[in-house]
Amino acid sequence: MTSYSIILALHSWTRWLVLIFGLIAVFRAFAGRQGRPWTGADNGMGAAFVGSMHLQLLLGLILYFALSKVGLKAFDQAGAAVMKNAGSRFFAVEHLVGMILAVVAAQVGRTLSKKAVDPVVKHKKAFTWFLIALILVLLMIPWGIWNPARPLFRF
Repeated sequence: MTSYSIILALHSWTRWLVLIFGLIAVFRAFAGRQGRPWTGADNGMGAAFVGSMHLQLLLGLILYFALSKVGLKAFDQAGAAVMKNAGSRFFAVEHLVGMILAVVAAQVGRTLSKKAVDPVVKHKKAFTWFLIALILVLLMIPWGIWNPARPLFRF
């Protein structure tokens, strides 16, 4: 196994942690908007979501800048041709930008929910920003529906 295949497999599997933690965090924030107190579990799920997002971003950046031929190296090899091919453009630009925006949205939600005093405001802020982050993640995962298909589980 190469370092590329190891990091790619980790990146592939970590997406499921992001999705699971993201769904739980969004669900908890949505349920709490009606006045439920902000609990340690709410805080923990927000932290797990954001933490898994940061891990996923780190693995993705290692792939993009150091190991993958469809990341930054694509511009060295093909230049402007990358932008003309939808599959190449997705991994060279769209996936990277979309996922960075998702990480920023998740971090903003975590920060704003931690700073808010009122529990309802905490839940509302977390719900809004975590939902934005989760939607961006779902749009940018290569499912093969509106972007190039990749295996759901790499080994």
